[in-house]
Amino acid sequence: TTLAMSFAELQVASAFSFLRAASSPEELAATASVLGLAAIGITDLNSVAGVVRMWEATKEVGIRLVIGARLSFRDATPDLLCYPQDRAAWGRLTRLLTIGKDRVPHGDTSDAAKITNRCFLRYDDLLEHGEGQILLAVAPDRIDARFWEQIQRLRIDFRRQAYLAASRRYRADDARRLRTLAALPLPMVA
Repeated sequence: TTLAMSFAELQVASAFSFLRAASSPEELAATASVLGLAAIGITDLNSVAGVVRMWEATKEVGIRLVIGARLSFRDATPDLLCYPQDRAAWGRLTRLLTIGKDRVPHGDTSDAAKITNRCFLRYDDLLEHGEGQILLAVAPDRIDARFWEQIQRLRIDFRRQAYLAASRRYRADDARRLRTLAALPLPMVA
């Protein structure tokens, strides 16, 4: 007997995450369909530019789309996968991204601008625009006391909205790393 399982990849970056990913939304949706995924979550870096094309592509191949963005902050906040839960939250997410993009001086070609997809966000911006968002904290390579403090802050500020994104890195220390993540004070999403 085969056990059917639903699986959704929630941390997908398309070519709209400049310098981080190269596949088009159409290629990603087609691959997700071939792999038998139930859903795919688009989370381009500080952008929702690929959402329309991904929506059309997932509709064509018949899988569910989870719309979001990966938010990268200038202060000591970990990257967050942000998924708006309704139309009002979608408006707050796009406003948050607009604020961050307005902070980058026109013509700024610095590495900082490139790395953040020309969007400078602060944690205070998220506090102002985070209502109605589901947030998944992306663990950095090094999990230390500072990250633990950041997770505590998220847990307090975004009660019942914040989770911890966990994934295998296919390295020798995966089991130890996942045990460490499981001990943090946020529910883990794998």
